Amino acid sequence: MSATPKIRLTGVHKSFGDKHVLRGVDLEVAPGESVVVIGGSGTGKSVMLKCILGLMHPEAGRIEIDGRDTTRLRGSGRVELMQHFGMLFQGAALFDSLPVWQNVAFGLTQARRVPRHEAKRVALDKLAAVGLGAEVGELYPAELSGGMQKRVALARAIATDPEIIFFDEPTTGLDPIMGDVINNLIVQITRGLGATALSITHDIASARKIANRIAMIHQGRIVWQGPVEAMDRSGNPYVDQFIHGRAEGPIEMQVRAL
Repeated sequence: MSATPKIRLTGVHKSFGDKHVLRGVDLEVAPGESVVVIGGSGTGKSVMLKCILGLMHPEAGRIEIDGRDTTRLRGSGRVELMQHFGMLFQGAALFDSLPVWQNVAFGLTQARRVPRHEAKRVALDKLAAVGLGAEVGELYPAELSGGMQKRVALARAIATDPEIIFFDEPTTGLDPIMGDVINNLIVQITRGLGATALSITHDIASARKIANRIAMIHQGRIVWQGPVEAMDRSGNPYVDQFIHGRAEGPIEMQVRAL
């Protein structure tokens, strides 16, 4: 890539005791690009994301944001960096005790100390951007369907107009139609913001919709990456088995006999 990558991982390793989860991850995401990392459960997708966010710290390797090494960043430096990020969590992760608009505005009021009335205005604007009316802002998460909760979580992820948005299994738990609605919103909103997006998923339909480029992780390493349109002709046996959901292939699932 000619320009400085927005995100760059070089030789990232992460272990838990004797379990080696990341085994030298190399990945670049260009400014404004949407990269989706695919792979099965336990392959290291979530651990990789948590290392980028600073929630976990790798034992080796380098993580850069805009060319700046953030691998060992702590304290106020980490807090400042996080203000450039937005995050859509797998389970929405809304605060049950707060009305919807306060969930959306949480980063504005808590991290940026935006006045309450201004934060509410922004929250309602972001809810509108994901197709939800102002009346939804007064409801509580328990009063919403799963699809509406995911939309609220997306509104929260974009409330601060972040430069980088992370999506953790954005369509998990949704029916195919609502999943496609969320995918369309992700594409529309990230393009509208000009944001860089890094997503992790095992949902191939979602990956095809929201990605410019696909990377596949297996056993803690990126085993293939390329444009989304090249995925079906990758020539990589791991990718081929995964996208077609075949039990037979180089990816072996451990199944206990009954």
